[in-house]
Amino acid sequence: MLAAAWISGLGLGSMYGLMALGFHVTWAVSATVNFAQGSAMMLGAVFAFAFAQQLGWPLLPAIAAALVLCAVYGLLVELLAVRPFARRHSEAWLMATVALGIVVDNLVLFTFGKEPRSLPSPLAVQPLRLGDSGLGVYPLELLVPVVGFALAAALHHVSRRTRWGIALLAVVQNRDAARLMGIPIRRVVAASFAVSALFAGVAGVLIAPLANVHADMGTLFGLKAFAVAILGGIGSAWGVMAAGVLFGLTEATITATLGSGYTQILSFALVIAVLALRPNGLFGRAAVHKV
Repeated sequence: MLAAAWISGLGLGSMYGLMALGFHVTWAVSATVNFAQGSAMMLGAVFAFAFAQQLGWPLLPAIAAALVLCAVYGLLVELLAVRPFARRHSEAWLMATVALGIVVDNLVLFTFGKEPRSLPSPLAVQPLRLGDSGLGVYPLELLVPVVGFALAAALHHVSRRTRWGIALLAVVQNRDAARLMGIPIRRVVAASFAVSALFAGVAGVLIAPLANVHADMGTLFGLKAFAVAILGGIGSAWGVMAAGVLFGLTEATITATLGSGYTQILSFALVIAVLALRPNGLFGRAAVHKV
């Protein structure tokens, strides 16, 4: 029973890590975060369901279209809820991104409905039996952590080995110098929000066949993903992914041993305890200020 919980927790933790990667991307580029990340995850699941189940598209084109729309949503978040305030050196983007996420959640509630829906997937139909224990696990549950760590590796490679990644690092280190070097600052920041929402959309598409699709499915996921981003050290892509897996495994262990009533209490209490001991996160580093 505990082994089954850990497998489920590994997949769930990878979801948190994927969404936390989105927080990492925008923070690394612009020192801002997208608190509408939960709604981006929800949109990924809802769009995939709408295209595949309501319009009858094949699953892969439906997923691709859903992810494109999630990236467009990320661009809109940056344009409407971040750029106007960041330009004036105001931190009102904190509330603006939260408000925009609430608006989108309620728009989907009115148009999509409040009834949970199921998104069928060929990877979540027949469970695989592991060994002689009879333990069953869906192939999708095994695919989730693979996708999560693959995206973390791709993000690390892009940020260290490509011109676009170097441009991202240049923007966060010295925006004025990056502008003088001809780097399009606004495009780079907007692209980071598109990538952030894209990661959340991937998480939504992957979790949709394993859970119900509904308008507020991203709210708690977004909160936990932000906790994971802080816990792992928001400046480290590998750190937030590893913290997501640890958080998911911790939740699964608490649920399997003590019951679901204790899951949120103990998991967030552990987050507070860890951050009290390591304020920069498990894998984060303290900022160095030159004087």
